[in-house]
Amino acid sequence: MIVTEFDREDPSMKVQLADMLALTWPQTYGANATTEVDHLMSSERLAIAAIDNDELVGFVGAIPQYGNTGWEIHPLVVRDSHRKQRIGARLMTFIEDEIETRGGITVYLGTDDEKSQTSLSHLDLFEDPLTAISKIENLDHHPYEFYEKQGYKIVGVIPDANGWNKPDILMAKRILQPPYDLNKKQPTTD
Repeated sequence: MIVTEFDREDPSMKVQLADMLALTWPQTYGANATTEVDHLMSSERLAIAAIDNDELVGFVGAIPQYGNTGWEIHPLVVRDSHRKQRIGARLMTFIEDEIETRGGITVYLGTDDEKSQTSLSHLDLFEDPLTAISKIENLDHHPYEFYEKQGYKIVGVIPDANGWNKPDILMAKRILQPPYDLNKKQPTTD
């Protein structure tokens, strides 16, 4: 298996990506997966593929934000038949390296809890979101723990983003270390 830049000119790879999106998120992409692939292929975005014997088995994309210092991961998807083989981790490492070469400092993402997979879906997150985040529990294989293993931290939530009690969990990771110690007072220029 290889991880490489997605061949944006290969119609077969685009069809495979559309199929993967529609199978993974039928409510979101079932009817418009081809249109979403066209968005994912826009020139300012990064598109990374995991390919095994000419079959697309994984994909990750990234969208530049805040100039080029912040990048949003959208989406990360691995075929069901190829999960638990570290493909997602390899895709994330590859795209983070690409983002860093483009001046990226922070990578962030939203990981929806649409199926009550975490304890956050059982709370009114408008009441005390920071306490809820600090006590989060994974109830049914929610992917936030995968991202934590990649070094991402939960930095917030958007309550009810996907409907009542269906939050979006916001995660971020600094991929480039600052040229100074963040814990010390910064030098001033008087």
